[in-house]
Amino acid sequence: MEPDAAQREALARNAGSRRYVWNWALGRKRDYYRKNRIGLRTSILKAELPILKRNPETAWLADADSQSLQEALRDLDRAFKSFFEGRSRFPRFKSRKWDEARFRISQRVAIADGVVSIPKIGSVRIRQSQPVDGETKSATFKQDAAGHWHVTLVTEFTMPDTALPAADPDNVIGIDLGLRDFAVLSDGGRIPGPRFFRKNERKLRRAQRVFSRRKKGSARRLRANRAVSLVHRKTAHQRKDFLHKLTSRLVVKYDGICIEDLSVKGLVRTKLAKSTTDASFGEFRRQLEYKTVWKRRYLAVVDRWYPSSKTCHACGAVNDALTLADRTWTCVCGVCHDRDLNAALNVRSEGLKILTAGHAERITARGPDVRLPQVEAVGVEA
Repeated sequence: MEPDAAQREALARNAGSRRYVWNWALGRKRDYYRKNRIGLRTSILKAELPILKRNPETAWLADADSQSLQEALRDLDRAFKSFFEGRSRFPRFKSRKWDEARFRISQRVAIADGVVSIPKIGSVRIRQSQPVDGETKSATFKQDAAGHWHVTLVTEFTMPDTALPAADPDNVIGIDLGLRDFAVLSDGGRIPGPRFFRKNERKLRRAQRVFSRRKKGSARRLRANRAVSLVHRKTAHQRKDFLHKLTSRLVVKYDGICIEDLSVKGLVRTKLAKSTTDASFGEFRRQLEYKTVWKRRYLAVVDRWYPSSKTCHACGAVNDALTLADRTWTCVCGVCHDRDLNAALNVRSEGLKILTAGHAERITARGPDVRLPQVEAVGVEA
């Protein structure tokens, strides 16, 4: 977004109103529970919002959009639900100094001709990344650490209720993910690991050193903090651009894609946590999952316990003595394997079995007219 000075101030007021309502509702819920030993329903808080706006001390809440304040109550309700389900910690009060400026409006936000129309703010110029198709369901406005405002729209559209097109088994690819090469394809292609964080680590270290030397509360410390945020922002944008271009190219080029069900949560607990996080395997899979649906392609996820690297693609023998340090190995049948390429070939073979529900022989016999069902392998938790 490219707001002017008045619009930037209005966006900040909406974000501040959303933060105030969150803190007010959290305090009401906490005090009510301490007094009555039961929870306070969100519907009661919604009914109290108009009274809060008429209060002379908080009359400034009327300048914010009413839906953004109601969405703050819904966010708090979801935060409590996540806490009671054991997925997050207890909700905390939002600090004006550290909380990210953000708010959400569920209706009446429209984009047209390079501007976004926001209730009580007006039309704000934007750099639109892609056309908006379908009905807009909600719009989230957020300010990043560098001070730039962004808007994200959620739209609803109906996928065509038609069968998936026939897939050519020869145009199905297997992918082995790694840190040295980000992806090794079963057709022999290799995509080197970009390592964006590693490449920007020197700039980040220098920016953080300058930040640590600045006096707390000073304007120079604020500028130094923004410099650190800009390095992080550039790294994130580089990684996002790389992943989107790669996944889009794979989905357009191949009829089917086979990948492994990696335990990313387990990998980030190892000594390779920084490199694993930098590679962003989870985001790569997430993009493949929705892009294959949009482009009417097939995706197979192979079980994480399948020994893709240890299995010989030629004869099927399993080399249990293979270690992570072995990049090449020779099977008892005499075939010399590149570890990653062999894994990609095995992932493709196993993925074809999953896609055809265990009838890989029929694909080879019948050729490219076989219609592959989209099935995902069930992973086994460690």
